[in-house]
Amino acid sequence: MAHILIVEDDEDVRALIVHKLRRAGHEVSEAGDGQDGLEAALTSVPDLVVLDWMMPKLTGVEVCAQIRADTTLTQPCILLLTAKSQDSDIAQAMAAGANGYLIKPFRANDLLERVEALLAPH
Repeated sequence: MAHILIVEDDEDVRALIVHKLRRAGHEVSEAGDGQDGLEAALTSVPDLVVLDWMMPKLTGVEVCAQIRADTTLTQPCILLLTAKSQDSDIAQAMAAGANGYLIKPFRANDLLERVEALLAPH
């Protein structure tokens, strides 16, 4: 299956996401803040990055923009997973290069469906 990087500072949320994606057969790596997530994405480019927005060191939108700015990368899909739900927030995430957006709280099945849709060949 796919290699997915989860970048989420809330340990409980991160553990839930990691568990669900591993049960779905994916290889999952994780980071607890934006800086560690960016370094992980640049070191071992995943197929998909799931980013929380509000994190220490770098926000998810900053991580997204920096990944997109690196032209040497094979570009992964990026899903923002956040409590920020305003239309302007979604527009900002998409402008930074996100491929998808899922609002917290979320159902695990909704996350799995969104992940599979982003990973599906176009």
